[in-house]
Amino acid sequence: MIKGVISDMDGVMLDSEKLYVRFWCEAARFYGFPMQKEHALGIRSMARPFAIAKLQGWFGSQFNYDAVRNKRVELMDSYVSAHGIEAKPGAETLLKWLKQNGFRVALATATPVERATEYLRQVGLADYFDAICSARQVAKGKPEPDIYLYAAGRLGLKPEACLALEDSTNGVRSASAAGCKTVLVPDLDNPSQELKHYLFATAEHLESVIKIIQKTNAAA
Repeated sequence: MIKGVISDMDGVMLDSEKLYVRFWCEAARFYGFPMQKEHALGIRSMARPFAIAKLQGWFGSQFNYDAVRNKRVELMDSYVSAHGIEAKPGAETLLKWLKQNGFRVALATATPVERATEYLRQVGLADYFDAICSARQVAKGKPEPDIYLYAAGRLGLKPEACLALEDSTNGVRSASAAGCKTVLVPDLDNPSQELKHYLFATAEHLESVIKIIQKTNAAA
């Protein structure tokens, strides 16, 4: 039986992954590194140590992760302050259904808790979550399983009783390694063949997650 749902934020609940890609690239180019969309997608949801290794592998040891990341934060904060942020289609419909039907709900994101909470408040989704969990609260971020294990614990559930919603390779690996039933909700790219054996299901959009839960629990 599925008793809880743990969701990534960027690209799943919020239509913000496109902003991360844009501003990672702009920040890197500000410092002279020719980052492209595929590079930014490659570090999506990835914890700092893994991202540093990946980026320096692409651009050399002179790539200053902290300087580029700080510039990315500055650029994105300025954009969000001026233009706001948007929820993904179907996010509120799904979250409302989950709460009405007694499911526990947590967020598992690389974003700091305060920033994640503020983003969710801006789009009216914060109150649907029983727990907001950040990679900064665990020893290792995605693709390691720590954040999903932590989020399940915050909900008082075993990972096996939780459905995980992810849009990235690193997130899928994290949730799957924790033992969650992992559902891919594609955002900026399509799932690769290597990803498919990690997945419990693929959802075309967030509202279709409702049917996945209903079907799974009916068969349990």
